[in-house]
Amino acid sequence: MNKTELSIAISDTCAVGRETAKTIIDAITDAITEALAKGDKVTLVGFGTFEAVTRAARFGRNPKTGEEVLIPVATTPKFKPGKTLKDAINSLSE
Repeated sequence: MNKTELSIAISDTCAVGRETAKTIIDAITDAITEALAKGDKVTLVGFGTFEAVTRAARFGRNPKTGEEVLIPVATTPKFKPGKTLKDAINSLSE
């Protein structure tokens, strides 16, 4: 599902226009992005938790040359699914 398909699903479920649904999606993603950039966690009970995690600098290898290279410190988003989401996905696969 892409953003357009998601906006159609929201539009149909909530009886709002597709442009309104796109605006809502943009507002949600912007709010989550801003919170993570500030170092906050975003918890949607039942769905999951978004947080920013910092990975330490480490050494890796260039697969083409085999040369050892330093991979710098990086902050990246992480998502941990909630129990309700896990249960819903598992019930679909049974």
